[in-house]
Amino acid sequence: MKNPIRKALTKTIRVKRGRRVEVPPSQRLLYAVYFSLGMVACLTLLEALHLIVLGRWNSEIFTVISGLVGSITGIFLTHRV
Repeated sequence: MKNPIRKALTKTIRVKRGRRVEVPPSQRLLYAVYFSLGMVACLTLLEALHLIVLGRWNSEIFTVISGLVGSITGIFLTHRV
């Protein structure tokens, strides 16, 4: 697997006699994670531009970034279980 996100979200399940089976994540989950990571990158860029141009911190943008990071972390922590 060349895709690190797909690899991180792949479940490994033990079946009879210690045999392991890998269950890949769904395409919908992968697209949701890709979209969320892209939005975090765009919002981080927007926050940096806001800070450079206006010289002020925008707490609303930072709140959205924090929420997306929490959602992505939750996906990674709960999907592997």
